[in-house]
Amino acid sequence: MTPSDDELAGWLRLTLYPGVGTERQRALLAAFGLPEQIFAASRSAVASVVGAEVADLLRAPPDNEKIDAALTWAAQPGNRIVTLADPEYPRALLDIADPPVLLYVKGDPARLCGPSLAIVGARSATAPGISNAAAFAKSLAESGLTIVSGLALGIDAAAHRGALAHPEGITVAVIGTGADRVYPARNQALARQIAERGVIISEYPLGTPALPYNFPRRNRLIAGLARGVLVVEAAVGSGSLITARLATESGREVFAIPGSIHSPLARGCHRLIRDGAKLVETAADVLDELSWGLPSHTHAAEADAPGRPARPARTRETRPADPPFEPRTPPPAASAEEIRVLDTLGHEALDIDTLTARSGLTLDALYAILLALELEGHVTRLPGGRFQRL
Repeated sequence: MTPSDDELAGWLRLTLYPGVGTERQRALLAAFGLPEQIFAASRSAVASVVGAEVADLLRAPPDNEKIDAALTWAAQPGNRIVTLADPEYPRALLDIADPPVLLYVKGDPARLCGPSLAIVGARSATAPGISNAAAFAKSLAESGLTIVSGLALGIDAAAHRGALAHPEGITVAVIGTGADRVYPARNQALARQIAERGVIISEYPLGTPALPYNFPRRNRLIAGLARGVLVVEAAVGSGSLITARLATESGREVFAIPGSIHSPLARGCHRLIRDGAKLVETAADVLDELSWGLPSHTHAAEADAPGRPARPARTRETRPADPPFEPRTPPPAASAEEIRVLDTLGHEALDIDTLTARSGLTLDALYAILLALELEGHVTRLPGGRFQRL
């Protein structure tokens, strides 16, 4: 049963008071039951649970304008507000340390309850990183896993698109704004696809803008919804590493794709691997670690299976911070075509076919440019017909 408008208005009222965070909201619910019972309780009774200051806040008149706007939004086709008391509230989020009291949902809330894997990474991702994120997401979606990410540029968007590339793929976008907003704006079309084929969720009230401190907080929901987190590309200190840490704390698996030792976007993944994350090279590595490879007709039965226990933390000696990365600059006299080839190589070792496809140059022109760059000491030829920038 979904709550009536009066019941839902009580939940909205509880969550719309500034200064009453989710921890206090849950404490009040645990003490009194449903929101209407909280607001019917005496000031002294409320103060005994959350203190006098919060008790006074809760005695202020409700923000009926915001409540009515949220009820109107929830009445629109495809929109829902799911509370902690709702049977459609994702069970996986009940395992995390700080579950939200309610969720604004665009799409079918039932899609939040299936087995899922989070894929996260850098916003300023490389072309290979974007390709890897999309390929992993599509393959994992084919295996019946829902792909969870954050609708950001770069790896997040690639993961969503990869899942949607499979005809039956489902993806979940956890956003750091109100559910009536799309950030960044260039992902508007992608957000519409996700709402049709998957789910967009937010814990933030409607109208909430893209505030910087909202995004690290929303990462706990990305980690909490999934059985594990796959980090594709990440710099040291990035938000993706926060998501990985939160996943570990919640008993989820953490996976990382290694990269070039010369790439700053591989350093975060390498640090995760040193700290005990599973190094993966194929989607099968992820599926094997999750023990997920059953026939498709058994996926529904597996959806409610308890999560795997957390693996013991791997300890190691404290190491000094990595030195700052110094970005490469093209040779001073390089032509536009040479710069294009160097940018295409990035930090990878690529074969000639991949270089041709990514650079858009003809094979003859590419060989001539590579020869010049090799003679000038900017590129080296590796075994297997691959080339790498120096």
